[in-house]
Amino acid sequence: MWLQKLSVLNFKNYSEAELSFSDTVNAFTGNNGAGKTNLLDAIHYLSLCKSYFNPIDSQQIRQGEDLFMIQGTFHKDDNDEVIYCGLKRSQKKKFKRNKKEYQRLADHIGLFPLVMISPNDISLIIEGSEERRKFIDNAISQTDGHYLDELIIYNRNLTNRNALLRQIAISGKYDPTLMEIYDDQLVESGNRIFEKRKAFMQEFTGIFNNHYSYLCEDAEQVELVYDSPLLHDDFETILKKNLERDRILERTSSGIHKDELNFSIHGMVLKKFGSQGQQKSFLIALKLAQYTFLHKNKGFEPLLLLDDIFDKLDDARTTKLMKMVSDKDFGQIFITDTSRNRIEEIFRKIDVPVNIFDIEKGNILS
Repeated sequence: MWLQKLSVLNFKNYSEAELSFSDTVNAFTGNNGAGKTNLLDAIHYLSLCKSYFNPIDSQQIRQGEDLFMIQGTFHKDDNDEVIYCGLKRSQKKKFKRNKKEYQRLADHIGLFPLVMISPNDISLIIEGSEERRKFIDNAISQTDGHYLDELIIYNRNLTNRNALLRQIAISGKYDPTLMEIYDDQLVESGNRIFEKRKAFMQEFTGIFNNHYSYLCEDAEQVELVYDSPLLHDDFETILKKNLERDRILERTSSGIHKDELNFSIHGMVLKKFGSQGQQKSFLIALKLAQYTFLHKNKGFEPLLLLDDIFDKLDDARTTKLMKMVSDKDFGQIFITDTSRNRIEEIFRKIDVPVNIFDIEKGNILS
């Protein structure tokens, strides 16, 4: 699978642009703020129906305009498929595949899988556990068409139980039968998600370890550990044990919505003791492991988007990374960098052709 063409209209800082790509390595070069990353985000929209950076669709419309449009032509299974995304202010986003509009965006997720590596990924290390759960959910949802539905059901059940806890606090009336019904619903959906996350992590952890070992040449010892309340007790028992606490807090204090990924280096917390280079290497290994997982489970190569990837990486790790992603196990790649010369030199060293686009203030110069 690869992206042949991309067209954007009034998207972020672009009034209009149309590009044709190589099926191997494509690079966008230019100064900071030129619009390189915006092109990666447009590609992200075509695969995952949303921006990688900003959840508010209307804020992607170019200033002073009333709509934005993104369209791409993918070559997949010997066929060309046209994907369209458009939004007018104050209207619902439209998403189409071969001119047929989706009724549910979830039905598109996973058809054109994608992995993006960006400086924003540092949130996986420094922010709360929600960011790390999103990482797991993103990987699973691109290979399991029912997983997003399971998350929707669980979150709805969680909202209902929390509303009941608040109602009990306000009224002082506790109905054990109703609480049991809500608990059963939460347990049923929660257990399904837990089993899928656990199975994913059992496969994913080994892949991650291999990628990190390659990047650092076994010089550093890192660990990636999945932790969930359901690893220590069954969900039904957890809810019963925490009921009084939940009534005081007026929310469900334990469940798969509290799952965590723990990152460590040399036995110490990565967030506190890892250098910027070590943290970046860890994040790159995480995302490359996600890529390998998707490739294995989809049966074809996803797109790989590398935004400002060379910052805080030494030359040795940069060269190893580019050698890795230019290998036969990887498909089409998109890279951004401020230096055209650096891109040319890196790929000259590893003897890999690269298609370079110079970007200036939302314009494609070459």
